Amino acid sequence: MNDYQFIMDLAIILLTTKALGLITKKFRMPQVVGALLAGLIFGPAMLGVISETEFIKAGAEIGVIVLMFSAGLETDVQELKKSGKASLVIALFGVAVPLLMGYAVAAFFNKPGMIESDASATLFLQNIFMGVILTATSVSITVETLKEMGKLKSKSGNAILGAAIIDDIIGIVALTIITSMADTSVNVGVVLLKIVLFFVFAAVVGVIFFISYKKWIEVSKKPMHRDSIVAFVFCLFMAFVAEHFFGVADITGAFIAGLIFSMTQRSTYLASKFEVLSYLYVSPLFFASIGLQVVIPEMDGKIIAFSVIIVLVALISKVVGCGVGAKLCKYQNFQCIRIGFGMISRGEVALIVAAKGAALGLMGSNFIGPIVIMVVITTILTPIFLKIVFHRGPELEMSESNLSETFVEMDMNR
Repeated sequence: MNDYQFIMDLAIILLTTKALGLITKKFRMPQVVGALLAGLIFGPAMLGVISETEFIKAGAEIGVIVLMFSAGLETDVQELKKSGKASLVIALFGVAVPLLMGYAVAAFFNKPGMIESDASATLFLQNIFMGVILTATSVSITVETLKEMGKLKSKSGNAILGAAIIDDIIGIVALTIITSMADTSVNVGVVLLKIVLFFVFAAVVGVIFFISYKKWIEVSKKPMHRDSIVAFVFCLFMAFVAEHFFGVADITGAFIAGLIFSMTQRSTYLASKFEVLSYLYVSPLFFASIGLQVVIPEMDGKIIAFSVIIVLVALISKVVGCGVGAKLCKYQNFQCIRIGFGMISRGEVALIVAAKGAALGLMGSNFIGPIVIMVVITTILTPIFLKIVFHRGPELEMSESNLSETFVEMDMNR
């Protein structure tokens, strides 16, 4: 009977995420907050009704892949091209500021007489690694929130998407460099070469697939269910290749696959199909799984003080770093604020990075609790902050192409 426990776990997750999502919606907060709280309340951190299993972990991975593929499908490619340079600048500042501030806080606390560390690496590497953890951005939380609010295609939304993808790449490089200093078997040059080769591969495969799919559309004339299968298979293929062969996050491969399909005539049809899949199954599983990973250990006064400060630094560093980067790229003040708050969620990305660092002796066990708290708070606060900042400033913030579509619709309705 225990073999079938995953069925009941899934039923509880789907029911609780939806119920709490509706409750948070009544308080004018995004429903994703409720899904995150469901995992936290019913997981090991509180009631312990559900624990993370291999089934939930695998399902959650599919969930984030589908989420990022859908984000790619709904992205305005032309607007993304326009914000490309700006996204790079925003990402660079969004990595540099948290890295420096995280290092400074760790250097203050991580020493004899403050918080004793049992990590094997030097204090310098441990402190740098703490900064690396803070550079992480979990774009999936922001994407779901922006989709729910209908702001994913806004100029700010495109900038956040582009910056977050670049942020992930820079994060991989930073993590590789710091781990190579602790583990001599890691070769930084090889990792950098793999990242470059992945984008070359994605460009070549993308062009070939786009041309082939265009011919498919000409033959089939109208959308069919098999279009969804083809799209999903290509999404999974790109996600697998990115992670397995090139060491790039699978969500990056899924996002690129979505971008390719977004340029086809059937992007709207495909988006509607994946919306159902995401809403019904994979999205609740993914967001609940983040809460299920949280186990808060016992902490003393100094660790609590460190926890409070690291949370504040995590929030401030991304808002300031990404906001300054956006301002340098001549975004308006309200857009800078939206972009900054859109990048603060650390989510599962920071947990993965922290786990890897702890295994390599880059982070002491005493610091795991504060990192978990930081991840939980930034993840839950991101949708709330986004709701607030997107309701301040102009209501209509669209790309030029979306704006023209709106005017056409208005003319047709007259």
